[in-house]
Amino acid sequence: MPSANSPATPGPVFYIGRAILRPLLWLLFRPRVTGREWFPATGPVLMVSNHQSMLDTVLLPSFAPRRVQFLAKASLFRGAIGGWFFRGIGAVPVDRGSAAAGQLALEAGRDVLAAGGVFTVFPEGSRSRDGRLYRGRGGAAWLALATGATVVPVGIVGSNRKLRDPSTGRRQRVGIHFGPPLDLSDLAALPAGRARRETTERMMLAIQALSGQQLAETFAEVDADA
Repeated sequence: MPSANSPATPGPVFYIGRAILRPLLWLLFRPRVTGREWFPATGPVLMVSNHQSMLDTVLLPSFAPRRVQFLAKASLFRGAIGGWFFRGIGAVPVDRGSAAAGQLALEAGRDVLAAGGVFTVFPEGSRSRDGRLYRGRGGAAWLALATGATVVPVGIVGSNRKLRDPSTGRRQRVGIHFGPPLDLSDLAALPAGRARRETTERMMLAIQALSGQQLAETFAEVDADA
């Protein structure tokens, strides 16, 4: 049964927005998109991605093979226009300063997956400001294990336009790289905590292989504005 805070299903706003944004993003960034063939055509999909910029939340819904729902900071839903727009695209509000609110947001994501939809989580929990890939938090792993959804890793490259490639001094070309689904079947017999840790580790290693980022040893600092 869906939870009380289940997100709305994306409606016309999502499709109209994507129809406008996709050609605009092509003109601006010429993104290289690879691995779309790995994406299941049907069934629940948990998409896990690195996060370097607010641009990521535009790129993924615009170029993913299917309709995508994702977490968005609660402040974006304030006001009539913001609330109408973000609910219209099926976004799930999350208050990053509240652990209870974060769990409710994950439960809403579980409802999306239970309905056979696609839900996106950034396991780092906040944007990376320096381009490194930070340690993953456990929410995405909890969703994966609780729902049995297919987990598709994504590596986004070049979305933080303030960063430059240290080898060339230039901005990297924007890239969205979908990877093969993760096999988590061998974790079923493990204790819950260990299974979540192993799942998180596999997610981050798969993302790193696609993004090419340097791994950080710490968690990203949670920024309420990220």
